Amino acid sequence: MQQKKVKVNGELIPEEAIQFELERLTRFYVDNGVTEDQIKTQLPLLVERATEQAVGTKLLMDEAARRNDEVSEEEIEEQLGKVVEQVGGMQAFQKALEQQNIDETQFREQLRQGRRIDRLVQDAVKSVADPTEDELKKYYEEHKDEFEKGEQVLAQHILISPDGSEESSKVDAHEKITQIKERVAGGADFSDEAATHSMCPSGKEGGSLGWFGRGMMVPEFDQAVFSMSVGDVSDIIETQFGYHLIYKTDHEQGSAATYEQARPKILELLRHSKRGAAVTGFVESLKQKATVEYI
Repeated sequence: MQQKKVKVNGELIPEEAIQFELERLTRFYVDNGVTEDQIKTQLPLLVERATEQAVGTKLLMDEAARRNDEVSEEEIEEQLGKVVEQVGGMQAFQKALEQQNIDETQFREQLRQGRRIDRLVQDAVKSVADPTEDELKKYYEEHKDEFEKGEQVLAQHILISPDGSEESSKVDAHEKITQIKERVAGGADFSDEAATHSMCPSGKEGGSLGWFGRGMMVPEFDQAVFSMSVGDVSDIIETQFGYHLIYKTDHEQGSAATYEQARPKILELLRHSKRGAAVTGFVESLKQKATVEYI
């Protein structure tokens, strides 16, 4: 899709900056229940919003540089430590810097700039109050259909995977899970069998998979578990991962979420909206003093 080019005070905003904002905006909507088809339909509008957000980011960066607030080395060290931990250690961090073609000094300066922008945003939203209970309830009543809780099951499983691609490996794996199935049928504890024999990491938790909805597992597994009765142990199920036994412990039909269930999500949505409006207002005031050209 052709994107508009835009200059802020004579400086061209890179297309990568707009793409970054578009990806961030898309992730936010996906996380809040917007479907891929809806996103595709709204893509021209999202690109326009992403462009405006890139303009806003540039204005905030310029304002932060103008104010040049002091950021202590302790703050930079703290932020750097978090980044190193997130990427998996110093070696992974150094590799990431190489891929971005920057050194640690430049990265530290980016962190310093980021902290200055954070302070601008905090100043812009510091007087914004959280949504009231009445506002939350009003939103829930007007958007009830958006908070439907899907059908889900609670289950445990045991996985035995062949140790190779040879037919003999598959035969051995099938024989092993057949023996487990016979022991469970004879009264052996499913959780104990999973802990002892399952090749899935869930074996450490007695094979527990927690609650999950339709489509979250591979098709063969999904079809089996949703057609079973609570309390049943499945036949041997073959998937791309190997052979499974499933013990279904609970099943909930889809239903509308209660206000109490939906409240945390509504609070986050409205809080984000209010704070976003405050930041937008602050950015607009910066924009009035800047020269923004759409090419």
